[in-house]
Amino acid sequence: MRADRLLTVILLLQNRGRMTATELSEALEVSVRTVYRDVEALGAAGVPVCADRGPDGGYRLMDGYRTRLTGLTDAEAGSLFLAGAPGPARELGLGAVLATAQLKVQAALPAELAERARRIQDRFHLDAKGWFRDADDVPHLADIAQAVWEQRVLRVHYRRWRGEVHRELNPLGIVLKGGIWYLVAQAGEAIRTYRISRILAAEITPDAFARPAAFDLAASWAESARRMEAEMYRGTARLRISPLAQKLLTAKFGSLGTNALAAAGPPDEHGWVEVDLLVERQDVAVHDVLRLGAEAEVLGPPELRAAVAATVTALATRYAT
Repeated sequence: MRADRLLTVILLLQNRGRMTATELSEALEVSVRTVYRDVEALGAAGVPVCADRGPDGGYRLMDGYRTRLTGLTDAEAGSLFLAGAPGPARELGLGAVLATAQLKVQAALPAELAERARRIQDRFHLDAKGWFRDADDVPHLADIAQAVWEQRVLRVHYRRWRGEVHRELNPLGIVLKGGIWYLVAQAGEAIRTYRISRILAAEITPDAFARPAAFDLAASWAESARRMEAEMYRGTARLRISPLAQKLLTAKFGSLGTNALAAAGPPDEHGWVEVDLLVERQDVAVHDVLRLGAEAEVLGPPELRAAVAATVTALATRYAT
């Protein structure tokens, strides 16, 4: 809405001082011509916007002028919980709302605190996405977030590993983990977790639902993550690893590698140590162990050692020909 944009112009000039038309257009995501029209409208409404000419020119508010129109809307207040994660805020459809809320907060702060807030924003940044992985495509995220907020039943078309299904869900919360969005929802009596990028279609129904009285999103997610890890890591591999592999273990296996190294046995005369590493099912474990190449030897269990040996033999045969 234009009224919101005009207020944003005032807050930008109040918080940042002089700004050029180009800088304002970039901040507002509008054309420079629209900025010219907005500044004219503010002047006609009695807001003292001054235009300074020259290479260091731009628009500024008359010295001493400060607006007190800093009340937050419901959406703006809610968006402040995402102030440290502007990328996820944009994916939720709250990017512009968050920007306006931050400007209002800065405008309401005393000068010394506003300056401190700007310095913190300049010096600290949170990037919630994981390394070396393209972001998930989540075209239905904003609709799902709306259903969560309004407590509306959600009809989804979901792609599972075993095929596609249609479900009616009571959406209870959204979690961002390592750059991946998840929906925590009630399906019948069970509470389940759904990867949002696998939701192929989402329809918000007019039907409302009641949230379970004892439901706690953080606790539910922690339990879901614990259960998933318990189901995923079904065995333990006994490895003998070189000094180089010891350096690589944490980088390639994260906390699993860290925990394995912490409980490692004493090094032999060549610096190799024995570790116990949690692994998934055998076919996955074979590929995981081979990520360490010749810097690791599988000591057990025997079936994993045999499977790794068979894979290495097949590779040697392939490359020999």
